[in-house]
Amino acid sequence: MRAIFMLALLAAVLASAISVVWARHEGRVLFVQLTALQNQRDDMNIEYGKLELEQATFAEPRRIDEEARQQLGMVDPRPQDIRLLRR
Repeated sequence: MRAIFMLALLAAVLASAISVVWARHEGRVLFVQLTALQNQRDDMNIEYGKLELEQATFAEPRRIDEEARQQLGMVDPRPQDIRLLRR
């Protein structure tokens, strides 16, 4: 009877030890994933900042005017071509 009790205690200690090792391993794996995702987030934030700056540059009125004149051949209307409409 005593031997069975000792074997049961030994099995419980081994199961507990294996659970601790497994939990630590899972914690390390999740920490590595978290670090990788944080690095990816930081890279995306940097890219987002660059894209916002690029968008601000492209949306600048002076640049839009230059592009309209050069690529589309747009010009300012002559005063006689302007009509004022009133409601």
